[in-house]
Amino acid sequence: MMRPGAKQYVVARPLYSEDSFAEEHERVHRQRKTMLDHIRQYLTCDAKRAKSAALSFLPIIGWMRIYNVREWLLSDIVSGVSTGLVAVLQGLAYCLLASLPTWYGLFSAFFPVITYFFLGTSRHISVGPFPVLCLMIGSVVTRIIPDEGPPTLNVTEFDGLSVDQQRVLVASTVTFLIGIMQLAMGVFQIGFVVMYLSDTLVSGFTTAAAIHILVSQLKFLLGLEVPGLSGPFSIVYTLEIIFNKITSSNVCDIVISLVIIVVVFVVKELNERYKSKLPVPIPIEVIMTVIVCGVSYAFDFSTRYGIAVVGHIPSGYESPVAPSVSLFQETAMEAFSMAIVGFAVAFSVAKVYSVKHDYPIDGNQELIAFGVSNIFGGPFKSLAASTALSRSAVQESTGGKTQVAGLLSAVIVMIVTLAVGFLLDPLPKSVLGAVIIVNLKGMLMQVKQMPYLFRRDRTDCVVWLSTCLAAIFLGLDLGLAVGLGVELISVVFRIQFPRCSVLANIKGTDLYKDRKDYTSISEPDGVLIFRIPSPIFFANADFFRNKLIEALGFSPLRVLRKRNKALRTIRKLHRRGELQWTSKGLLSTTYTPIQDSKDERDIEALDLPTDFQDLPGRIDWDGQLPANIVVPRVDIHSLILDFAAVSFMDISALKGLKTLLKELIRVEVEVYIVACDTYILEKLHACCFFDEEVQPSIFFLTLHDAMLHILEKHPESMQSKSDFEKIITTVTVHHPSGRLRSREKNAPETKF
Repeated sequence: MMRPGAKQYVVARPLYSEDSFAEEHERVHRQRKTMLDHIRQYLTCDAKRAKSAALSFLPIIGWMRIYNVREWLLSDIVSGVSTGLVAVLQGLAYCLLASLPTWYGLFSAFFPVITYFFLGTSRHISVGPFPVLCLMIGSVVTRIIPDEGPPTLNVTEFDGLSVDQQRVLVASTVTFLIGIMQLAMGVFQIGFVVMYLSDTLVSGFTTAAAIHILVSQLKFLLGLEVPGLSGPFSIVYTLEIIFNKITSSNVCDIVISLVIIVVVFVVKELNERYKSKLPVPIPIEVIMTVIVCGVSYAFDFSTRYGIAVVGHIPSGYESPVAPSVSLFQETAMEAFSMAIVGFAVAFSVAKVYSVKHDYPIDGNQELIAFGVSNIFGGPFKSLAASTALSRSAVQESTGGKTQVAGLLSAVIVMIVTLAVGFLLDPLPKSVLGAVIIVNLKGMLMQVKQMPYLFRRDRTDCVVWLSTCLAAIFLGLDLGLAVGLGVELISVVFRIQFPRCSVLANIKGTDLYKDRKDYTSISEPDGVLIFRIPSPIFFANADFFRNKLIEALGFSPLRVLRKRNKALRTIRKLHRRGELQWTSKGLLSTTYTPIQDSKDERDIEALDLPTDFQDLPGRIDWDGQLPANIVVPRVDIHSLILDFAAVSFMDISALKGLKTLLKELIRVEVEVYIVACDTYILEKLHACCFFDEEVQPSIFFLTLHDAMLHILEKHPESMQSKSDFEKIITTVTVHHPSGRLRSREKNAPETKF
C-alpha cells in the first residue's frame, strides 16, 4: 500500500548490462599514478610545495596570521592562567603515579608545551602529563628500580646515582624513546595506526587504567608505606598488602582525603551544572590545595601527625641528562604501547575540539609534534607528554582560543618552578592523591557503557570487557596487546563470516531486500538473488561458496558429476540398443534393471561440461529418466550475485569465483553479477578471468536490470501476468534498439 501523498518518480532508460552501458557511455581515461610517480612527486620541490611543507611543519604560521589580538588575547590570558594553576597541581599529583619525586611533574607541564606551541595543530588541548601514561611509566620504573633491593638490570649509567636519580634516568630514557617512535611514525606518515584503537578499546583500556590509578593512590589516602609493584596481577598483590596494613592507616590522612574528595567533587558538579552562568569554572583544586597547604604549615602536620608531605621542591631546572641507550632494548615494547596510547588519547581529544571549533588537524603532524616534545623533554627529565581531559576542558571552557593559552600556562608553571615552589613544601601527598581520584570520575564512569554495548553490539561488548579485564589483571601494556588482538580477531570474524542473505523484490518497487524481513515480496520461480556483504578474499572464499550452495539447495559440482556419470551410462546403454530415444524422452527397451555406473577412475572427466554430441538429442534432466538413473533436480535456472558491498577480491577469490561460475553454467544455471565495482571489473579483465564459458555479458549495472533481463528470457518464471507486473510498476524500460521519448508524448514503452 502506497503512503498517501508520497512522492513518486518514474525512470525511463534502456536495460543495461555492463557491456551495453560501456558501448553507449564513453568513460574518461584517467592515468593512474604508479609507486614511482608517488615517490617522484614526494621528492619534487618547488616554491608552492616548500610553502605548503613549511605551513604543515610549523602550524603556528597558519593560525598566527589570523590571530585576532583584540578578541582573542584576553581570553587566552585568562585561560592560560587558569590552566597553568591546574597544570601545577596535576603535574605534582601525576608524578606520584610514575614513582618519582613530585617536582619532576612541573618539568612535564613546561617543556612539552613549548615545542607543541610551534608544531601542534590543535589549538585547544593542554599538553602535559597524562595519568595513564604516568602510571605506565611508573610500572617500567618500578620494574627496573624496585623499592627494595638493587636494580634488576646491570646498567653502567646507574653507578653513583641515588634511587631517585636512577628512576629519573629510566623515566627520561623511556620518554626519549617514546618521542623517537612518535617522530618516526609521523615522518613516515603512518599515523593511521591509531585508527586500529577503536573507541570501545580505548574506553575499556582507560577504565582499567583508572582502576590501577585508584589502587595506586590508596596508599597516599591511607598514609601507608606500600612498595610499587609491576607485572601481571600486581594490582591484586598491591591490594593484598594494603589490606594487611590497613590497621596502620593514618587517620589524619584519611580525614584530609575524604574532605578534599567530597568538596572537590561537589564543586566540580556545580561547575558542570552551572557552566553556562559561570564566567570561568571555580578552580576548586587550587583553592583547596592552598587552604590545606596553609593549614599543614601552621599546624606542622608532618611532624605532629606523621603525614607524608611533598617536601623540599628545588628551585630552578636541573641540567639535562643523556638517555641510557642500554635501556632502549629493555623498554622498547612498553615505550611503543605508550607512544600509541599517548597519541591516541591526545588525537581523540583534539578531534573533538577541532570539530567543535571548525578547524583542521593533521594526525601525522600531531605525531611529529608529540615526538619532538618528548625528545626535547626527555633529557630535561620531563615525563611523556599527552593531554589530560580535565586540563584540556579547563583550557577550552575558560575561553582559550589558541595555544597562546598553553604557552601562558607554561609560564605559570615556570614561575612556580623558579620562584614560589617552596610554598608547596608542606602540602600533604594525600591531597594530591585525592585530587587524582576525583579527576578519575570521567574514566571510571565509562563502566556505564557496558549495558548499552551488551544490548546493542555484543562483539564490541566483548572487546571492551576483555580489554578492561586484561589491562586490570595482566598490566596495562599486556592488556592493550590483548585488547588489540581481540579487536582484530573480531574484525576478521565479521569479515570472514558475514551475514549473507537471499533477496526478494518488494512488490511495486525496484527495490530488493532480505526475503526473511518482509512479507510483501515477489520471487519469480527459478530465480535466486544472493547478496554478498563484504570483500571476498582467501580467508572467506570457501565460506561464501558454502553459504551459496546452502542457499541454492544443491551442490553444482555434485550435480555435474552425477549428470556426467548418468550420461556415461545412457551412452553405453544406447550403443547396446537398450535405450530408445522418443519424443517423450528416453525409453528402456529391456526389463533388466539398469545398474548405475560405479566407475570412478577418470574423476576429472566428470567435472567437464556435459557432452551430447554422439546422442540423438539433449537430455532433459528435469524430465523422466530411465529406471535406476537418478540425478539431483535443479529448480533454479538463474542466479544473481549482488556484489554491491564487495570492495575488493584477491587472486584466490577470483579463482574460486571462476570455478564456481563454471560449475553453475555447466549445470545450466545462468549466473549474473550486479553492481560490481569498476576496479574489480578491471582486475578481472587484467587477470584473464573471462573465457568461452564465463563472459563479460553476465555483469549488469543494477539488480533490477538483471532481473528484467531474466524475465524477458524466461517469461515462464512468472505464474501470471499480475505476478509479472508486481516486479516493476515504477520503472519504465526501453530496449537499446529503440529511441527514448518523453512520457508526455505518449512514447511507446515496455512496462514490466
